[in-house]
Amino acid sequence: MKILEVKDLSLPGVKVIRYGKFPDQRGYFAETFRKSDIQKNENLSFLRDHDFAQINESYAVRGVIKGLHCQWQPPMGKLVRIIRGHMVDMALDIRKASPTFGKIILYDMPDTSKEDFGEWIWIPPGFAHGMLFAEESIIEYFFTADYNPLAEAGIYPLAEDLDWSLCEPVLREKFQELAKQNVILSGKDKQGLSLEAWAGDPRSENFAYR
Repeated sequence: MKILEVKDLSLPGVKVIRYGKFPDQRGYFAETFRKSDIQKNENLSFLRDHDFAQINESYAVRGVIKGLHCQWQPPMGKLVRIIRGHMVDMALDIRKASPTFGKIILYDMPDTSKEDFGEWIWIPPGFAHGMLFAEESIIEYFFTADYNPLAEAGIYPLAEDLDWSLCEPVLREKFQELAKQNVILSGKDKQGLSLEAWAGDPRSENFAYR
């Protein structure tokens, strides 16, 4: 991978990895993932204790919101990138006693097919993850563990008690405008918990702050 930048976002542990592409008159080539680079590149050291067990591809129409999902057995981290379209990624700290518990951030991820770079966003275990699709989109994401439907929970992405204080105001306003339109949520995601309900749910004890 041609690593251009690794940057921290305002929720500690959530990071963006920007990698380079090699464009020419035919189009471009990009090496989007190489396991050996994680071991060699100090800027990627936060991934060294994780092994990716599952790769997913997802298609969504405009207006879909997915999330906010979390899994505790086994704990799951996610590495996510946009292939086509426009996604706004969502990360929520659900680790009780964390200094940023209940805080949510957004990261704008438009299509970069005409740019000389692409981006991954890293969502570590201990965070609930969601996505808002501003356009018809295709994404790819790596899981650090097999999906286990018996050990997952969801936070309602439009819950009124989420703490937006760390989110960029422009992105929050964009999210709110899109959310006022005819958003599409699965039945399961509509039944997601409020932050208050999550804090009182016994399952939340599976997410320890260290």
